[in-house]
Amino acid sequence: MKIIRFTTPGLQFQDGYHFRLGLLDGERVVDLTTKDPNTFGSVSGLLRLDEPAVVVAEAAQNAPALPLRQVQLEAPLDVQEVWATDTTYPRCRDARVAEASKSGAGGLFDKVFNAPRPELFLKSTPERAVGPDQQVRVREDSRRSVPEPSLALVINYAGAVVGYTIGNDICSRDLANENPLYLPQAKLYRGGCALGPCILLKEAVADPKALEIEMRVERDQVRVFHGRAGIAEMKRSFEELADYLFRENDFVPGVFLLTGASIVPPADFALNHGDLIEIEIPPIGVLRNTVE
Repeated sequence: MKIIRFTTPGLQFQDGYHFRLGLLDGERVVDLTTKDPNTFGSVSGLLRLDEPAVVVAEAAQNAPALPLRQVQLEAPLDVQEVWATDTTYPRCRDARVAEASKSGAGGLFDKVFNAPRPELFLKSTPERAVGPDQQVRVREDSRRSVPEPSLALVINYAGAVVGYTIGNDICSRDLANENPLYLPQAKLYRGGCALGPCILLKEAVADPKALEIEMRVERDQVRVFHGRAGIAEMKRSFEELADYLFRENDFVPGVFLLTGASIVPPADFALNHGDLIEIEIPPIGVLRNTVE
């Protein structure tokens, strides 16, 4: 089951909900908001459920549908925070150690990779995140920013992983490498995070660790980067990450958690204005963004 958050340019609904939730069914979108606005009037409503798939299946019966061509996909969040972890993949650990060694901080990344406690940080607030086919940004005071593709966990109010989406954790690597204390500035800024194109409910994935992620970057219609990785390479379990995130924290409307950079561009790669970034995780789909 793929849940999308969408708008309908040119169409208005009597219920007053501009942003709506729908079940993607081929070239149709089953309008869950019309069927049950109390539950599906927001992503928060969806993430208040213990078993979203059961409730979605019931609501989808006899619900009205729209042609997919009439809707505009939006980021699949409304008031949720986006958190992230890093250094969860060996290749990411190796890259971070090599980059940070110039500032004498390389040992920090090797240590956290092997520590019981994972690295966790706030990546984005809803107003700073963008959705599919929207523009991401690079900081004007950064000389080298890179895309960091990630499988994102969709976690409900109780800390249970109920689905997955795709995340792009844009990072100003020159700032992060200069000093680890600059990491919040390198990670958390307007347009520095993308999510989408949908929420794939967990029941649709037999083994999420078997998923593969691919990233392509095109510049002036020429591919300048391509990488692929398997989620199975990740050291930590999803449940472990969710457990640490919810320690001494409450996320009543749910939360999104990026599980770390699985693909690491080379040290001489940097995003340019106008670049097209595509991150694909079958069966979730493709998250596509251009750089402002």
